[in-house]
Amino acid sequence: MSVTMEKWQRAEGRAWDQLRPVSLQRGFTSAPAGSVLAKFGNTQLICTVSIAEGVPKFLLGSNQGWLTAEYRMLPASTMPRQERELMKLSGRTQEIQRLIGRSLRAAIDMTAIANYTFNIDIDVLQADGGTRTGGITGGFIALKDACNRLLNEGKISRNPIIKSVAAVSVGLINGHPILDLNYQEDVAVSVDLNVVMDSQGKLIEVQGTGESDTFSRSQLNQMLDVAEKGISELLRLSLT
Repeated sequence: MSVTMEKWQRAEGRAWDQLRPVSLQRGFTSAPAGSVLAKFGNTQLICTVSIAEGVPKFLLGSNQGWLTAEYRMLPASTMPRQERELMKLSGRTQEIQRLIGRSLRAAIDMTAIANYTFNIDIDVLQADGGTRTGGITGGFIALKDACNRLLNEGKISRNPIIKSVAAVSVGLINGHPILDLNYQEDVAVSVDLNVVMDSQGKLIEVQGTGESDTFSRSQLNQMLDVAEKGISELLRLSLT
């Protein structure tokens, strides 16, 4: 879809490099070690961290812990209704939960959680774009709270968090980068980019796709600059 800058107006009058309104409600549920109700505009997710003793077989005897992630869109998160995934996960779901797992493992020193497995669950209550990036951002905050709980209970001796992690989407409309896409923008952009960065400004993962057009190295750099700005703001929010 070709959209000119003059005709395109962002929802709520947002600037091109402005995040959607963000809400991060910690301690949303009591059972898991960490939980966050994360809202990014109209996208809403429950991000939880549960901790179990033991590790997968491939880590037995390694004196390391493990972190894995599951991602699901609840049936009423979209219109029309999203079919519930039961026995067989879609390729999209598998790809997103692997991304979330890789991103959050980058934040952790696995030797500090030896013989524990962290299970990250990201459940989408309402989808309006950015569910994978929101899952990473909200999931990290829930992970940080879970680590603090283990420390307070004396089950680990040092904080496993070695750096903070957040993620955001960027797109190109008429060659111009826009930050933190909602669904309407996501289907309109010619290029879609998901960026995961840490608090040291280093990239963890970049997923870029030319939806209806190609993009240059210069445009990629522009999108990364806009993403870095948004991620810096998200990381500041995670400290509050």
